[in-house]
Formats: sequence, structure tokens, C-alpha cells
Amino acid sequence: MSEPLAAPSITEIGKARTRNDGPLKVTGTARYASDHSFPNMLYAVPVGATIAKGKIKTIDTSRARQMPGVRAVLKRGDLIPISRITPSFGDALMLDEPRPPFDDDIIRYYGQYVALAVADTFEEAKAAADAVAVSYAAETPNVDPHLVAEETKVVSERGDAKKAYAAAPITIDAHYAISPETHNPIETHATVAVWDGDELTLYETSQGVVNHRNVLADMLGLPRHKVRVIAKFIGSGFGSKLWPWSQSPLAAAAAIKLGRPIKLVLSRPMMFHSVGHRPRIEQRVRLGGSADGRLMSLQHDYVNATSILDDYEENCGEATPHMYSVPNLGVTSGLAKRNIGTPTSMRGPGAVPGLFATESAMDELAIKLGLDPVELRLINEPQLDEGLGVPFSSRHLKECVTLGAGKFGWSKRTSPVASMKRDGATVGWGMATCSWLAARLDCTASIELRDDGTARVASASQDIGTGTYTVMAQMVAEMLGIAIERVEVAIGDSRLPMGTVSGGSMLTASLVGPISAAIAAAGEALLGLAVADQNTPFSGAKAKELQFRQGRIEAQNGNRPTMIFDEVLRGLKISAVSGQGSGEGSFGAQGKPKFSSHSFGAHFAEVTWQPDIARLRVSRVVSVFDAGRILNPMTARNQIEGAIVMGIGMALFEGTEYDTVSGAPVNASLADYVVATNADVPALDVHFIEYPDFNLNALGARGVGEIGLAGTAAALTSAIYHATGVRIRELPLRIEQLL
Repeated sequence: MSEPLAAPSITEIGKARTRNDGPLKVTGTARYASDHSFPNMLYAVPVGATIAKGKIKTIDTSRARQMPGVRAVLKRGDLIPISRITPSFGDALMLDEPRPPFDDDIIRYYGQYVALAVADTFEEAKAAADAVAVSYAAETPNVDPHLVAEETKVVSERGDAKKAYAAAPITIDAHYAISPETHNPIETHATVAVWDGDELTLYETSQGVVNHRNVLADMLGLPRHKVRVIAKFIGSGFGSKLWPWSQSPLAAAAAIKLGRPIKLVLSRPMMFHSVGHRPRIEQRVRLGGSADGRLMSLQHDYVNATSILDDYEENCGEATPHMYSVPNLGVTSGLAKRNIGTPTSMRGPGAVPGLFATESAMDELAIKLGLDPVELRLINEPQLDEGLGVPFSSRHLKECVTLGAGKFGWSKRTSPVASMKRDGATVGWGMATCSWLAARLDCTASIELRDDGTARVASASQDIGTGTYTVMAQMVAEMLGIAIERVEVAIGDSRLPMGTVSGGSMLTASLVGPISAAIAAAGEALLGLAVADQNTPFSGAKAKELQFRQGRIEAQNGNRPTMIFDEVLRGLKISAVSGQGSGEGSFGAQGKPKFSSHSFGAHFAEVTWQPDIARLRVSRVVSVFDAGRILNPMTARNQIEGAIVMGIGMALFEGTEYDTVSGAPVNASLADYVVATNADVPALDVHFIEYPDFNLNALGARGVGEIGLAGTAAALTSAIYHATGVRIRELPLRIEQLL
């Protein structure tokens, strides 16, 4: 277990820094994918299927092709071949929908692309797309929300969970469900494709520019060095932009065929069809406990909807094996095929919906036992990861729970339902704990030290709004001992040193090692130049007598002057020196790990309920997290707050509804798909306890993007039960459930 972080010195790491890219965004200077325009550019609009199951009979494009400004209406057979490829994580070759666009005439979900209209203006392309006449041999789609797994598999097990459950004096057996959630980032998916006759450049809404480059190159049959993907600014993604979707190869193939730049921007309704979502999930949790509250058995079974095309699994049991101490455990998963677009990662995939079920069941068990929900969690705190049989690299969940309870005022809670009142309303208090994995991905970075005292750090990663530009600058400023204003950050371009995806809350942890190694390599190169030049104070010195530390060359014994890198470079009359460093990933590594690496946290939520007017409000949330060393408290807290807002939406508002006849998502707009807004969100009180996790990286930092969403819905529904006596087991809550 790691030691508490000592009081920090005044350094860049740990400073609450505003975002480096903030001024560009608020002034409109930042250019997102769809902001890019080029001479002779054409606009493309896809034609989506209006059935969810069946086969295309005919596509009549004659009227559309005669419309003003229309340059082409493309369908199956009109484009260069787009190949089917096999996803491979190890080769950075991941995609969401494995079927290339226009691959066949089979319709598997509503909105599946069947044609592409290309015109001089967006309005002309949209009109042409609307004029394309498609006839189908339609069949009745299966979008049934009731899920039955076609087959199940064991995810984790130990002991005999069924036997222990049967012998337990206190048991809980409950079913929980989550409606499909659709990503709705401000920026919809977009591709601007430019083909110069030899090379393809894509301006993309991508959370992984290197993977996107690799996938598109392989799909289009191009050498990877002939494809470039640029994503300097991204209007968030929540996971929907992790892997390429079919609008990207469509735009690219159209650009190659027509020899002109193509801009393709998805509409908001299209975001509900063909760029992923969190699928519907149904879960069953069975807990068996002793009279004193110790868990004897935990069984967690889940099934999620997936598309006809894919076998996407929402790994709801990710946190279950290590969350609590329980000798007998069984976790199973299953899939149910549906005529929907392929699901994908959505903020906190797996653990977030899984913890809604298991944490809700823990609350139900606490009530049945007559125990305080906080006390039940503390009683069952594990000493090691019982799923893997290894110690935690750092686990301070107890501290999160006790600090959160103190700041929330939990000791004032009275346990009977509807027993707490304030200003004429009934008050409910609930809590839940949470976990999210901590890992690294393979990553590379380079550093350039310049004779004007500035530095440039580069990696083909990206900032999706999380603060990567700022945190990378802070790392370099800290390691070189220079002002953050003197650090240039270059990301969002696949031609930079190989970076990794912005996903799984792993990017920051993945960058620490490569940046440190790159600085060391640049320093070593500078040392070599300095000792070889007769005009420097280090001439003739042996390498072992010198060191490069905090951006300075200094002698080990102190018998030579100390010089900062820019002074050395100017003395050498060299404008810059560079170095590159790489870091090996831990995510997906083979074999048994030495440590179990996760972040942990606890949410305490308050709701108010006015039954006379059926008004439910979230009035307070206090959250505490053990997420390693916090590199920038301002951006980290912002990430947690955004995640909690999504948790409020998940619990109270968000759910995609499918028409059982057409298979179409019927609330495919921000008017009908309800998300949490300012009026729904109270002041959020977020705290961090800083225990650096040096097993993960040299700075002891873990990610914070997703841990804030884990457990939030369970804390809220537990608070709702405390206020109303109604246990919400299916999300989102519908007000009629409380009437």
C-alpha cells in the first residue's frame, strides 16, 4: 500500500491550472473537424435505411442525380472497394462496426447507410439524399427490450456461490435494468477527407488518431504512411469516437473517387443510428449475508443487447470480483442479438452499469439487515483483490467513505423511510462506493529542447476536452523546471510519435513514462554534445560525472558550473536537441499481474421529494476519490463533476426508445432524449485523497474521467428509496413509479 502524499512544494504538478486551450475555444479560434474547408470542397449526406430488418430491393437515384449542384449519388458498387478487416488490439486496429459501408444489401438496423449524396453545398446534398428512393423487402425487426441471453459464459468465480447463498440467513435476489443510453457530445461525428492523388488526409472526430489511421488505411488498401488523421480539437466523445465508424471510410472513398475534398457531418438523429450507444442491460444480483453483515455469497449475472453484426459485451462484472470481501462468488455474462446499431463504449463501460446493480443490492441488503449502508461497506472491505489473488497497488476506499460521510453529515441520517424533512419536502440520503480500472497503454512521445528556453512535447494522442494539452505541459514544465508558458504541446496528428487512445481514463497515466523517457533521451544527447565541445565547461568530462536533471546539466561532485539546457545550446550554437521515449502498456497484459490497480471512490447523495406536486430534485452530492496523485485539481475536479452530471442523467432522464414496428429510435433528438441540464444539477462537492500509485507510473497518477460516473446512479436511487420507499431498479426513473 502506498504512503500518503506529503504536503506538496510549489511546483507545476498539483497546481490548479486553467486549460491551455481554453482561450482558443472561447474565442472560436479552435478548429474542430467540421470547421475545416478547402477549395472545391463537396458536401456529403448519407441515406439511411428506413427499416431495421430486411433487404434492399431497388435504389432509384435518377431524380436525385438531376437535382441542382449534385455531383454524385453513390451506392453499392459505385465506390472503390472498402475491405472488411479483423479488429486486433495489439496492432492498434480497432473499429466499432466490422461491416464496411455498402458491403451488401442486407439491412440489420434502422439508419444503416445505403447510399451517399454528394453536392456543392450541404443543402443540395441533403435535398438529394432525401430524393433517393429505396424499396425494401422488409421483415419485422427484433428490438424487444426484454433480454434473454443466447448463451452465457462464466466471467469470474470462486468458492461455491450457489451453495453459500442457499445457506445464508439473509438474502437479496433482485433484478436491475438500464435503458440504452446514446452518446450526445456537443460535436456530432464528422469527417473531412482530402485526397491529393497519392495521400489521404482525414480531419476527424477521433479519440484515437493512430488507430483511426491504421483502420482506414487497411480498409482502403492504402499504405499506412499514406494516410494522415488530424484531430486537434474534439467536442467530447464519451467513448463514441474511440474507434472509426462507417461515415469515415464513406467520406474517404468518395474523396478518392471524385478527386475532391469531401465534408460529411452527421445530423443529431444520425447519432442515434450508427455511431454506437450504451446498450440495454439487464442484471440479476443475489447476495447472501450473515446476521452481522458479512457477505457469504455474491452472484452477478448480466445480459446486454448487441447488434446482429457484432458481439459487443458490456463487461458489467469488471468491478464485482474485487469490490468486496466474499469467499463465494459467481459472475456470468450473456448477449442478446437485436436489430440495432452496434453498441460501443460509453463513459465507464462495464463497471458503471455493473456497479448500479451491485451497489443497489448492497443498499437493499443493508436495509434488510438493519445496518447503516456505510457500515455494511466497511465490514466487507477486502485486504486484497480476491478475484486475482494479488494485493492492490493502492486502495483507500475506507478513507473515501469515512471522509465523504463526515463532509456530508451522514451521522445525522435517520434510517426510516420518509423520516427526514426540510422546508416542507421529504429528504432522502443515499450512498454508494465505486471503482474503475487503472492501467497504461503503449505510448510514445518526443521532446525538443530549444535554445530560446522553450520545449515542444509531441505525441499522436488527443485532447477530447479532458485537459490533455494542459497536463502534458505541466509534466514537461515540472520535469524541466521551466515555466508552463514555455512549453508547446503537439497532439492530435497521426504523423507525430505514436500515441494512444483517449479512453478508459488511461491516457494521462500512459504519457508519464514516455515524456520522462523522452526528456532523459534529449538530456543524454545534450550531455554528449556538451562533453565533446571544447568551448563548454563540461569539455573532457566523463558521462558518469555529469547528470541532466530538472533541465540542467550539472556535475555529480559539484566541481563544474550548472547550466540550463538553453544556455548549453546557445554555447554550442545549436538551435535544438531532441529525444524520444516510449512506455509499455499494462492494459490487457498476459499473465497474472503483481498488483490489482484501480481507483476508488464514494458518493453521498441527497434528494428532495414533494409528493403533492410530484417533484423530485437532486439537491446535494458529495463525492470523494482515491485516484492517485492529482496532477491538476481543476481539470480533475471538472472531469468528476461532468461524470456526476452524466450520472444524474443516467438515473433520472436518459433512455433511448425504439419503435417496435420500424425499429427506429423514436426520441432521436435533444428535444426528446432528455439529458441533465443546469436546473437538474446542484452544487457538486468533490474531494480527492492523494495517495500516489507509483506502481502505475513515476508520478503516481491515475485517470479520473470515468470513476466519477461509477456508483452515482446507485447513490441517487438509494436516496430516492430513503425519501419515497420506492426502490428504482430500472433506469431511468419515471415519475409515475413514485406516484
